[in-house]
Amino acid sequence: MGRHLHFDCFSGVSGDMVLGALVSAGLPWTDLVKGLKGLKLTGYTLRKREVHRGALPAIKVDVIVQQGFHRPLTLTRIRKILADSTLPGPVKERSRLVFDRLTEAEGVAHGVDPKDVHFHEVGVMDSFIDVVGGVLGCYLLNATQITASPINVGAGSIQTSHGLLPVPGPAVAALAKGIPIYADGPRCELATPTGVALLRTLASEFGPMPTMKSMAVGYGAGDQDPDGWPNALRLFVEEESTSAANPTEPMIQIETNLDDISPQTYEYIMEQLFQVGAVDVVLVPVVMKKSRPGILLSCLATEDRKDAVIEVLFQETTTLGVRLHEVRRQVLTRRFVPVTTPGGVIRMKVAEVGAGWEKAAPEYEDCKAIAQRTGYPLKTVMEDALMAYRRGRKKTRIPTARGRA
Repeated sequence: MGRHLHFDCFSGVSGDMVLGALVSAGLPWTDLVKGLKGLKLTGYTLRKREVHRGALPAIKVDVIVQQGFHRPLTLTRIRKILADSTLPGPVKERSRLVFDRLTEAEGVAHGVDPKDVHFHEVGVMDSFIDVVGGVLGCYLLNATQITASPINVGAGSIQTSHGLLPVPGPAVAALAKGIPIYADGPRCELATPTGVALLRTLASEFGPMPTMKSMAVGYGAGDQDPDGWPNALRLFVEEESTSAANPTEPMIQIETNLDDISPQTYEYIMEQLFQVGAVDVVLVPVVMKKSRPGILLSCLATEDRKDAVIEVLFQETTTLGVRLHEVRRQVLTRRFVPVTTPGGVIRMKVAEVGAGWEKAAPEYEDCKAIAQRTGYPLKTVMEDALMAYRRGRKKTRIPTARGRA
């Protein structure tokens, strides 16, 4: 039985906040400490303590570095340390992907090639524990699905070694590309590059909190403790049963016909709709009045996100009106299963059909990242993932997976 983890980033996210939230939600401390020894790193001590952030009791995890590395580390050295560790294969691969993204973001932030990015001797020790600890913690909790809310990045400005910078800083801004972020609360930085890179790698979806039966709630404290603000990361944990029924849920279908906007805007409009909470967006070619070619734009959203979706349609398209239909949606119970391929670890999205049948499809973002890193054709990476999954389940028939509901 796996678990669904949902990270509520109402006060941002950082590596130590992820660790604290996992421990607070039930991750055994001794298992985390013992598992991190697989990194074969010395010169640090891991400490946990109970604190308050505003009115919330939370767990603060501190990485106390007695001695960092003797010189700054490149991504190549970081990858070697991970490869030489005794960590589980999926933990190695996910951790490597987090560092890949951190390196790319730092390169963008400082205007240098990623291969020329060097991590500070002490700072990278802290990052190693935060990154690997976060990935390992989810692995130890047997997380088969991880989701996250939009991320509160904070506001104002921060003083850095490169001078005064706006919040979010350049690295966080680069890492947050394509995921929903917003600014609220005290004028300080609430989201760190490590925290955003972790969630970007681990979470399959960003959006409003899904319907879930929470069995545990954890709070991970951030370093800062601003007056009147609960600076913590909240984590909801749900036990997932593969035998559970697939319930229906009420949804709103929002449609409009368009015949006078440029196709170049389609991608942007769809991104905006997903960012405000649309569950699905489709564009269908149609023939409209006077035989004019047009597009039927159809969105699926929950009742509480309906107005936000409509607002985007009115702001970003030429439509003067939309049609609303109340519908019900039924989805299959899903879980994520990691498989190892020649290019790396890929999450398979597996849905239970019933009577022992299931369907599976590789997670596109995982396949895309491996294709870009290795140069393998994307089609080959996806085929490798399906073959690896089938090898592990020789007695299970896997029908072709379909698109989103």
